[in-house]
This record gives sequence, structure tokens and C-alpha cells, in this order.
Amino acid sequence: MKTNKKRITLDLSDLSRTALVGKALSSETRLEMLKLLIERSANISEIAAEFGIPQSSAALHVKVLEEAGMISVIERPGVRGAQKVCGISFEDIYLNAFQHKMDHADSKSFTFHMPIGNYFDCEIAGNCGIISEKGYLGIEDYPSSFYWQNRNEAQLLWFNTGFVEYRFPTHLLKAGRVQEVSFSFEVCSEAPGYQNDWPSDITVWINGQEIVTMTIPGDFGGRRGRLNPEWWGDALTQYGMYKSVKINSRGCYEDGLKCSEQTLETLRLENRSYISFKLGVKPDALHAGGMNLFGEKFGDYAQGLVMKVKITDEDSGENVEL
Repeated sequence: MKTNKKRITLDLSDLSRTALVGKALSSETRLEMLKLLIERSANISEIAAEFGIPQSSAALHVKVLEEAGMISVIERPGVRGAQKVCGISFEDIYLNAFQHKMDHADSKSFTFHMPIGNYFDCEIAGNCGIISEKGYLGIEDYPSSFYWQNRNEAQLLWFNTGFVEYRFPTHLLKAGRVQEVSFSFEVCSEAPGYQNDWPSDITVWINGQEIVTMTIPGDFGGRRGRLNPEWWGDALTQYGMYKSVKINSRGCYEDGLKCSEQTLETLRLENRSYISFKLGVKPDALHAGGMNLFGEKFGDYAQGLVMKVKITDEDSGENVEL
């Protein structure tokens, strides 16, 4: 089972997430399971047999590791029904013990939630669709549906190639010094139905500058997305990967790993009335496997596209909350 290996980045301002990872690492049995899954993927029956424990105990260990984001679990058909196949999903863990001090002592955070249907511009090609939590908006596989009058209600959108562009306001950013801007979203590739092994190269542009192309390993299914409405079929796309892109004075980072030398200064984030954030698949991408973008009521994460800004007042040194 192919997975996208990521860095797990922790700090003490998110105690619940840090505690989940700590709990996962607190058991020698779970540590041995991680060693096994680094070598090969395995289902719960195989894990139970490997360690001589009941399947119910193996399933509980797997649940803890999955909740910590350390493994991925995908249901696949087997001889005796569906099997839960487990694979490693991270490369390393980074804990910044002082991040919460920097966050609270030096800056204030502003969070802007952008519904995925509130794109400013788009260019859509191939199989595509846009739906709300209640049903389809427009007609499936017609790019003109992306201009539907109530597209702002979208909770899931997908296409083969093209892009969606969002514009975030910047007028309050001019009141102080921006320390960091980050974007987060849930995304996967786009295949017929779903295909867990279906890679796609999804590119991020900020203010017209290409920041990173991330290879997403699949269009994920086999289990229901945690937020999906009941009417959404089990044989369709279910959930995505949580991705983040961060920009500061040192560069740009994808999930905590540096991906570009572009900085806040070179991207000129404060010098125009909006920040342009564009997400899409190039027609000439090595893996042109399409894209699904999830809203707050689809997939696994209760959010659309989120921008966070850390800012400190330039003149007085006092914190400014936008």
C-alpha cells in the first residue's frame, strides 16, 4: 500500500494532538507494530498473529496509531469480507517545545475560513463535479457547473486538470508586521469511483508564484469519510489528506518541510489588496491524476480552506488581533 510519508509537527499549543502522538508512542507493542509496518503493510489479522495477541487488541492498537496520524488504514475486499490494511504514513516527528511561547508572547493569530465554493476564478477540464451536503450543484462532468449561482454552498469539488483560485483580504495586514501566513486544506486525487493507488501532482501557487507540487498517492475510499452525508455512496471518494503550506521570512514549508525559497518579502503579501491562493493540477503534470477538494461537511476534517496569519504591531510592539 503506497502512502505519502509526512512529518508530524507538534507543539504545546495543541495539547490534544500532541497527547495523541504521545499515547501512541507510550506502548512497546505499538512501537513494534510501527517497525513492522515500516517494512510492509499488514491487515489486522496479520498484526495479531505477528504479536500473538487477540484481533480485538490489535484493532485497538491500530485505532490509537491511526488517530495519532502515524498509520493509514484502508479497507480492501478479502476472501472473508473486507480487510483493514494498515501502512505507515509518517517519516519523522518534530516537537517545538517553545512554539507556544512564541505564539503568545510575540504575536496574535488571525484565522480566515474560506468556503471551497467561494473561489474567485477557476479553469476546469475533464471529469468534474461540485456538490453541496444535500446534492449536486449543476450537472456532473460539465465545467459550466462551476459557475452555478449557488456554488458557494459547495462541500466537495473535483476535476481532472485545471485550478481553483481563492482571494483572501489583506487590508488589516497593513496595520502591523506579518510573521507568518499558512494555508490548510483537505485534498486527494480524482479517479473513477475511488482508487487508493492513484497518484496526482497537485500544485500550489501564491500570488502567481509556484510554491510546491505535492504528490498525493490516491483517491481515498474503502471506508466512509467521517463527515460525509448519508446519501453519498460508499463506492465514491470518501476522504483526503490534511495538507498545510506555511510562508515566513525563511521560506515556504509543506507540512513542516521546506519546499521553496520564496518568502513573505518576495511574495509581497502586504503590497496588494488580496492574497491569491491557487490550487490545481497542470495538464502536463507527471501524475495528472486530478483533484478532490473537501469542505467542512465532507471528508475527515471539519474545514474548507483556512488561512492563518501571525502578526505583531510594528510601532508599539503590542500584539494586534485581526
